[in-house]
Amino acid sequence: MSQTTASSSLPTIAFIGGGNMASAIMGGLIRQGHAAGNIEVVEPYEPTRAALLQSYGITAQAAPTAALQRAQIVVWAVKPQTFKDAAAQTRAHTQQALHLSVAAGIRSDSIAQWLGSERIVRTMPNTPALVGKGVSALYARPAVNAAERQRVEAILAGTGDVLWVDTEKQLDAVTALSGSGPAYVFYFMEAMTRAGTAMGLSAEQAHQLAVGTFVGASELARRSDEPPAVLRERVTSKGGTTYAALTSLEHDAVGDAFVRAMQAAERRAQELGDEFGG
Repeated sequence: MSQTTASSSLPTIAFIGGGNMASAIMGGLIRQGHAAGNIEVVEPYEPTRAALLQSYGITAQAAPTAALQRAQIVVWAVKPQTFKDAAAQTRAHTQQALHLSVAAGIRSDSIAQWLGSERIVRTMPNTPALVGKGVSALYARPAVNAAERQRVEAILAGTGDVLWVDTEKQLDAVTALSGSGPAYVFYFMEAMTRAGTAMGLSAEQAHQLAVGTFVGASELARRSDEPPAVLRERVTSKGGTTYAALTSLEHDAVGDAFVRAMQAAERRAQELGDEFGG
């Protein structure tokens, strides 16, 4: 996994879709010195266009125009169910571009067919990209060369870490693990906060403790060379409080249930490709 530094020589970039993930990538580019005037955006929703103008000084268009032809890279940040229609409207203006898709589930075979291009990279980022702490997995079709891979890394540099996977199928697992993963963390934070208040803490105290615990434990895991299992064992004394909590979790088969939940997310990612990628 690497954390790259954006190059000042990044070309003109177009975004099809200007929602949260696109905004996170744009924000990272702007913070690293990429000129707003070198970013083209197509976003049909007027309030989102207004937000991009206010936040980054980017003037987005409601529909594709010939201005897209100057973009060397096009970032597809649309919902899976709208990708095909968006591609049909945009294809004529983006024939020479390298394409980067952040749409969950939509396979590169479908994207290549819709856009008439083999120069496609798929990525699965996650929402901590909004604060520069995300992780994005990437898969490139064979037509994408090493220099183009580096350009893609530079585009995503402001969102956090990146890693490349060898097969496109692995992106479904990435979607289940890190793409949907922040929601799992928030789910456990909710449960810990709820338990804390039930045991007599205020909601504010319980929330602060829950969030701080995840932040600290994650940083400890990031800095450590030891696997999470070893770190867990080090805070678990036989007969102690942590042991009692983990024994209860094991009794309720929480670990197995969590694995099944992630497998359900992986299946849904595969279904999205089948459903909207025809």
